[in-house]
Amino acid sequence: MNYLSNKKGFLGVDNKFNFKEKAVIVPFGLEKTVSYGGGTKNGPREIIKASHQVELYDEELNCEPYKKIGIKTLKPFKIDKNIKKALKKMSDINRKILNKKLFSMTLGGEHSITPGCIVPFTKKYKKLFLLHFDAHADLRQSYNGEKFSHASAIRRCLDYKNVSLISFGIRNISQSEIPYLKKNSSRIKIFWAKDKKNWNLNKFKQMIKNKAVYLTFDVDGLDSSIMPATGTPEPGGLFWEETLNIIKIAAKNSNIVGADINELAPIKGFNSYNFLVAKLAYKILSYKFLYQ
Repeated sequence: MNYLSNKKGFLGVDNKFNFKEKAVIVPFGLEKTVSYGGGTKNGPREIIKASHQVELYDEELNCEPYKKIGIKTLKPFKIDKNIKKALKKMSDINRKILNKKLFSMTLGGEHSITPGCIVPFTKKYKKLFLLHFDAHADLRQSYNGEKFSHASAIRRCLDYKNVSLISFGIRNISQSEIPYLKKNSSRIKIFWAKDKKNWNLNKFKQMIKNKAVYLTFDVDGLDSSIMPATGTPEPGGLFWEETLNIIKIAAKNSNIVGADINELAPIKGFNSYNFLVAKLAYKILSYKFLYQ
């Protein structure tokens, strides 16, 4: 695998710092099926750029987590315009990372990357839980005639019978998705945004206890007041501390085996949104490796 130098990669660590990597950042700016605002193809580049401004010391964890993790970043590569070929490429990359016993974190790009990301995980783990942060259920069979649309991303993940779904922050679902949701209620649990004050996180904790969990984070799961830099920003979403609390519960009680963050559409001149996603990525990695 071809890596960027430490200085050019995620967090921009000094090249003199030597470490054996445990985690690999995969920049995968696929933008093929966006249906409202565009720009997700620029997400990975801007997240990595913003990560160079993230403080490496974490006051909550009382250390510099990157020293305990070891993070390398793949060099950007050409992404096929054909979505099926692009997703196959994503699957192959994650398979290689998994075979090296490393942790993969993919930076998208649109949410349609996730079905490609999880393929090797569905083969490695007998039972896989998808921990899904999003404003949208993404359970459509297809959207605008495209089976692999960003609006069908989670439906495609559930095509694998050994995958179960836990979603947080959903506040946008079409009527056409409801029958599928009801039919598959035994393996889909949604923590609706409208019920946020009454969420039973102890129940969530028990659901994932000692399970293999793949984390997929669509940034529009965050409230639009803190994350407008996405194709379909939605009010009524998650805020920073409550988001971290959910991820922390997952890191302490389950085995987070891989992750992706997607749907950042950078807004020129508003770097705070890119920075938020960069810090979120660092937090996910920090919790994963320091709480395991």
